[in-house]
Amino acid sequence: MKKIKIGVIGCGSIARHRHLPEYEANEYVEIAAVCDIVEKRASELAGQFQAKAYTTYQDLLADAEIDAVSVCTPNYLHAPITVTALKAGKNVLCEKPMATSAEEALEMIQAAETSGKKLMIAHNQRFVPSHQKAKEIIESGGIGKIYSFRSAFGHGGPEGWSADGKDSWFFRKDEAFIGAMGDLGVHKTDLLRYILGEEFIEVGSFIETTAKKNADVDDTAVCVLKTESGIIGTLAASWSYVSNEDNSTIIYGEKGILRLEDDPVHSLIIQYATGEIVKYELGGIQTNEDGGQSTSHVIDQFVTAIVEDTEPAVTGLEGMKSLQVVLAALESNETKRIVRIG
Repeated sequence: MKKIKIGVIGCGSIARHRHLPEYEANEYVEIAAVCDIVEKRASELAGQFQAKAYTTYQDLLADAEIDAVSVCTPNYLHAPITVTALKAGKNVLCEKPMATSAEEALEMIQAAETSGKKLMIAHNQRFVPSHQKAKEIIESGGIGKIYSFRSAFGHGGPEGWSADGKDSWFFRKDEAFIGAMGDLGVHKTDLLRYILGEEFIEVGSFIETTAKKNADVDDTAVCVLKTESGIIGTLAASWSYVSNEDNSTIIYGEKGILRLEDDPVHSLIIQYATGEIVKYELGGIQTNEDGGQSTSHVIDQFVTAIVEDTEPAVTGLEGMKSLQVVLAALESNETKRIVRIG
């Protein structure tokens, strides 16, 4: 079988630690090109992966041999590059958050439909074993009716991860658009929609910039969310968790409680109303520490969708619905009102 020729646009940490190593490990892929406005970064990774280096994405997309691209740029470039790539006949895997507005997201979705190419958004939390197991349990009625949840995603901030450290685009509103809620919170809105199998209809939020002196985007956010059936819960996203990362989710149901990624050994613990406790060791969640980002399964899912000509695991529409919850949270903080979604 002819290998899929991949181009990676943006040579920062997410490309270096997740996209490129996972593409290299996939038997159906040939890494054909990389692109970054910083020529040194592009050249370095091109040499490492025996690929061609570009400094403009337009030049990369003009290469007729490239079948698909990863968009790993600052947030404000996700939509324009994705739309251009789809119109150029390339399949696209776009990092999260997929866009900076619902209008941009819709334009991306429409470009995919018009071109007939795949568009997938890189929400990796759906592929964590404990999260998939929890979804199965909830769907089978294992803990009965769901009443509530709490979910958090926080760490010390992107400066320890980003290629530019404290000078990273993550902290600049004109490039990032949104801070911790876009970096971390949108992962959890996507995860909760996936696990609960419902859409959120209302959100209230408090969003602050208190931990990062060099930022003009949010670094700490706490949201209250409500689903269409009346499940209510909280979501926290923060760059102010200075000691240990928190990436936990707890689901409260009539027959028991699911604790996901809340224990260092057991990635899923079920505490039943009867007093019975069941513990699962399913493997750890992806993390920025110790190379954990290279096990996301996102790349393999994207490649499979191309090879088998199937719908991507996280479509543009799914990405937009998860983004809309975050956009509503921003609006709630600004207006000091509960915001209805959609």
